[in-house]
Amino acid sequence: MGLKLAHQLILVVAAASMLGVSLANKDWGWNSDKHQLNGTEGPQKIIVGGSEKWHFGFNYSDWAFQNAPFYFNDTLVFKYDPPSNSKFPHSVYLFPDLWSYLNCNFKRAKMIANPTQGGGHGFKFVLKRWRPYYFACGERDGFHCKVGGMRFTVVPLYRWPY
Repeated sequence: MGLKLAHQLILVVAAASMLGVSLANKDWGWNSDKHQLNGTEGPQKIIVGGSEKWHFGFNYSDWAFQNAPFYFNDTLVFKYDPPSNSKFPHSVYLFPDLWSYLNCNFKRAKMIANPTQGGGHGFKFVLKRWRPYYFACGERDGFHCKVGGMRFTVVPLYRWPY
């Protein structure tokens, strides 16, 4: 199998996995003969990592999988210590594609929150479109992304009215 074909296969498998995760819905059920797709009535504010917040050494891919699904207009809140309180600051980057995400390649990634924006109420990011969002910490030349578990993907779903 050629290298190009292997890369295409990896992308197809990853895309299928992301779609499966995004369609998984732990709140699926029936209520008074109405089809209920989720247990929330509107956009939610979700702290990335929950009580762990955004830090080195936590598996955010597992966290995203366990907290799926995410919906349009949900707000992800990244909370992390500012550089003055942290030996190793953090940031938030958005990758343009799966390949950059898988390789923690920040050449085309966009910084959406610098090391000072995670303090206080945190940095807020609203999920506005149906597309995969690839997030990671870009500090220490991608070391936090590659080794520290500081990366995850979400694909928001449409929130059906009750």
